[in-house]
Amino acid sequence: MKRTVLLIATTLLIVGCGSQKTNSFQQAAINHIVLFGLQDSVDIGELIGDCDAKLSTIEGSMSYWCGVAGDFDRSHVDSDYDVCLYVGFESDEAYRFYLDHPDHVSLVQKWRSRWRWVRVHDVVGYPQS
Repeated sequence: MKRTVLLIATTLLIVGCGSQKTNSFQQAAINHIVLFGLQDSVDIGELIGDCDAKLSTIEGSMSYWCGVAGDFDRSHVDSDYDVCLYVGFESDEAYRFYLDHPDHVSLVQKWRSRWRWVRVHDVVGYPQS
């Protein structure tokens, strides 16, 4: 659990969740993070390629990234996954459109039997009072 929370916090920092905006990029309203544990690590490249081809251009996504854990010799960083997918959305409607999009549906159908496990985290900004 601690590692998952740390991963989410790190991802939010990467995508710019800071309260003080000094960057010129636009922050996604919904941050969809998916961690995959594959049954066979030989499939890592194929999964990333399929995600890049099918998911990166679905309308409504503001940002996209797919890759593997970086090795920076930090023992407290969670790297027990094979592939991480990140997609940022501008609205609830855009996220729903993505989830129902035929390319997303077909990717899930193709890969579901090859996952050992999958963890999905949908992260939004914390409401400020």
